[in-house]
Amino acid sequence: MASAKVEIYTRMFCGYCYRAKRLLESKGVEFTEYDITMDGAKRDEMRARAPGATTVPQIFIDGVPVGGSDDLAALDRAGKLEGMLGL
Repeated sequence: MASAKVEIYTRMFCGYCYRAKRLLESKGVEFTEYDITMDGAKRDEMRARAPGATTVPQIFIDGVPVGGSDDLAALDRAGKLEGMLGL
């Protein structure tokens, strides 16, 4: 099975962003990171893709918004994350 496309919007010095990236890396997942710290266009893009999202990280798996770091960890604890990632 092919791995899913994973994208994550982050900011510098964000502990939740760091935690989410470490979880993905622990699964051996490659991801595309968009740092919105100084990039208003990417921030607007994130908000358009995940309406109502104002915090980072915002994580997308195959284009589907899954939420932030706590949401990602909850999917992992529930045993659903690896399936979504195509692992």
